[in-house]
Amino acid sequence: MRRFMSSLLLTTCFILGHGWAGAQPAAADDSLYKAFGEKAGLTALMDDFVKRLVADKRIGSFFKDTNQTNLAQQLTDQLCMLSGGPCVYQGAPMKDVHADMDITKGDFNALVEALQASMEAKSIPFAAQRRMLARLAPMHREVVTKR
Repeated sequence: MRRFMSSLLLTTCFILGHGWAGAQPAAADDSLYKAFGEKAGLTALMDDFVKRLVADKRIGSFFKDTNQTNLAQQLTDQLCMLSGGPCVYQGAPMKDVHADMDITKGDFNALVEALQASMEAKSIPFAAQRRMLARLAPMHREVVTKR
């Protein structure tokens, strides 16, 4: 059932948000930012998410040499901005970060599953999860580098 929901969410996200040209600022509406618990909620979510990424046997190797604190901070800023919060993502463009990593669609799906698990663990409402994934979905084109 979890795989079905994962596939359903990914499909919905691709339909709603095709084009992943990197992190784009959301509209002035901050309701998604509030649904995620604002900065504190996003920080807790990304701390949990990074731990899951590192521990995941499918994709953990991508993160073994990563500064986990910095990664969590960059992700927090990125999701904060995408959700309509006051943060500004100042990290490198997604295309540049992932260019030489040989990330497959399966790797990307594993990352989405880890994010979903973190959102569920932090009791993020399903509608808010779906909205966030729709805003993140366009990044697929810049993250998946191995077809």
